Amino acid sequence: RNHMKRFPPLDTTGFRDCEITAIHNLDNSFADNKPRALVQMATGAGKTFTAITAAYRLLKYGRMKRILFLVDTKSLGEQAEREFRRYQPNDDSQQFPEIYGVYRLKSSTIPDVQIYISTIQRMYSILKGEELDESTEETSLFENAAADQQPVKQVVYNAKVPPEFFDCIIVDECHRSIYNVWSQVLEYFDAFLIGLTATPDTRTFAYFKNIVSEYTREQAITDGVNVGEDVFVIETEVGKSGGHVMKQMAEYRHRLTHEKRWKMMDEDVNYSSSQLDRSVVNKTQILAVIQCFKDNLPQIFPGRSIVPKTLIFAKNDSHAEDIVEIVREVFGQGNEFCKKITCKADKPEDLIREFANDYNPRIAVTVDMIATGTDVKPLECLIFMRDVRSRNYFEQMKGRGTRVLSREELRAVTSDAPGKDHFIIVDAVGVTKSKKVETRALECKPGVSMKDLMLNVATGSRDAETLTSLASRLARLNLKLSPAERKDFAATVGADPGTLAKSLLDAFDGDIQAERAGVTLGGEHEPTEEERQRMDAAEKELADAAARPICKHWAYIEEVRHRHDQLIDNVNLDRVTFAGFDADQQISAERVIATFREFIEENRDEILALRIIYDQRYADRPMAIEQLKALYGKLKERGVTKERLWDCYAIRQPEKVKPRGTAAQLADLVSLIRFELGAVDSLAPFADRVNENFKAWTFERNAGPVHFTDEQMECLRLIKDHIAVSLSIEPGDFELSPFDAKGGLGRFYELFRDGYEAILVGCKWVHPWVHGRIEKAQPLTCSP
Repeated sequence: RNHMKRFPPLDTTGFRDCEITAIHNLDNSFADNKPRALVQMATGAGKTFTAITAAYRLLKYGRMKRILFLVDTKSLGEQAEREFRRYQPNDDSQQFPEIYGVYRLKSSTIPDVQIYISTIQRMYSILKGEELDESTEETSLFENAAADQQPVKQVVYNAKVPPEFFDCIIVDECHRSIYNVWSQVLEYFDAFLIGLTATPDTRTFAYFKNIVSEYTREQAITDGVNVGEDVFVIETEVGKSGGHVMKQMAEYRHRLTHEKRWKMMDEDVNYSSSQLDRSVVNKTQILAVIQCFKDNLPQIFPGRSIVPKTLIFAKNDSHAEDIVEIVREVFGQGNEFCKKITCKADKPEDLIREFANDYNPRIAVTVDMIATGTDVKPLECLIFMRDVRSRNYFEQMKGRGTRVLSREELRAVTSDAPGKDHFIIVDAVGVTKSKKVETRALECKPGVSMKDLMLNVATGSRDAETLTSLASRLARLNLKLSPAERKDFAATVGADPGTLAKSLLDAFDGDIQAERAGVTLGGEHEPTEEERQRMDAAEKELADAAARPICKHWAYIEEVRHRHDQLIDNVNLDRVTFAGFDADQQISAERVIATFREFIEENRDEILALRIIYDQRYADRPMAIEQLKALYGKLKERGVTKERLWDCYAIRQPEKVKPRGTAAQLADLVSLIRFELGAVDSLAPFADRVNENFKAWTFERNAGPVHFTDEQMECLRLIKDHIAVSLSIEPGDFELSPFDAKGGLGRFYELFRDGYEAILVGCKWVHPWVHGRIEKAQPLTCSP
């Protein structure tokens, strides 16, 4: 440590100002003997270069012997290794590996070198003296929500790698890998810590405390180190609102193999945009977005004939495959033009290098593999076809396009590029507008996914909570599998899911532990301390044996879990409702509203006739549906839908507009007309107002001496829901679904007796526009 009291001056030739500042402050931090230091530098600003320079100075002048460069994915480790191997210090004619040994750990072997590169997963397995399933290095711990919640087996002393083995540990992407249970890997070593990140959160600052560099993305853009972005928005009807598929003979496909088959739907399906490409597939939605992107390329990238390097973020591997298929179809430039780069792709690291350095592929589709850390400088366009709710993760994803490079370097892969002074985000899912949370961990549901539980087991978790939770999921899975599937599962894994679940539970069964340990339980005999130790050892043996098939086959089990059908929506043909740069959205909204205003003026007579909806006899209201349909047909001829109109009002006056439902109802057109005419102060779906008035009416009725029974309330709710969609209800409707399943019109008479007419006449209580007040019905005769 005395060697680090004073470092020689840094030769700053070729260094950026932000790199110089960070290295000088790191020198001072080591001189002051501070154990931790945080380097915050924007993506592409030179974090890795800064870290390698610091490592070189610590080895040469600080006389350190071993430095660990810690990452959390294999691809980041490979990238770091390349950076170390091509680094050449200003004070030496040799490259870094010719001066100091550099080794990326690929097994438990620890050679004698100066720079070690390892994933935190592998270092954990080395400390435990266990072999690591290499597939666990493919997925970032940042993506494993359970890693922050589930306890991992404690690291204990390892003579092969003692606590003093490393003098310094550099943690890449330190915002995501080292907290809670994983912090023990760092705390085991008596070493200085340097954290590297572009997107720190409150945990990062609290952990390191000593901030030696704060270089934000805004500063990087101002300095020309990074480039900023423009946002081009594509909105489609299905992409924004989902769709409705009526019960019919429909096409389904296997989620993994995409094998298709036809079967009768059990019921109508209403799906939201969040269900797209998960439980429902509507390829016309993908087609609409990709076709719109292609058609607007002259506007997005003026004067260009070559498609810029473009990265598309998909929701999952299946979604990625659909996107690749449609991109190839729309652009028609062969399979090399567009490729999938995910963990399931063949040789993904080679594909990343091709994408970064070669002409093809022009478009790559990924899920998470290129979302963070991976360096693809020629990227000029990011298309988001998945939403992201983590602020840090979104910033990391944007960072893939923000890296600057020279005109010559860009033209080496895109010959007609004028240079890179900005990049484009094509937002097809509203990701630039959706609310973001501070970290991914805050996004987690109380339950932990089966995949996360298995990953925790694969990386060492043997606690009762993790293994018993996993046993429960496996037991559930066992019930879903057919006998043939169960047989295939057992042939691959060594046991069916039910047997695996039992072995996991047996590990914590006291009787089984005692039998394994040779301890007799029962009567008044209490186990001795030595017997308890034997039982603890038996528990560990049982848990390790039960976990072994999980560690080896977790990826296969995850595939089996996902083997269920996806409904293919061939009914709702999607279309683009808006395409333009984000700044144009307000102007476009005003233009749509102006068109609607003209429409109201031109159709004033028909609109006045619609007053029967809210101030004429209830029996006349069904006539309004046909009038509304005719009126809406005229509006659509102008290219304006009720969904698009609603969204435009939300853009112009968000504080006055409630979100519309997944499927807007025809009656919502009246809400839009009344809002535009100033008859109401806020824009709310027809169904919302129906629900509010229903609650008020039933509350008033039930506050009296006689209450509606549970069955009466159930019937009233069905009436309310029917009117929310159809505006009216007639006696004949009670013979249709869902009333027929409840006894139909006859049961309705029985429930309300002489008061049934008052219910039908009094249905004004569910109608929202009765002179702005709740209309009271006649007194009812209710069952006791």
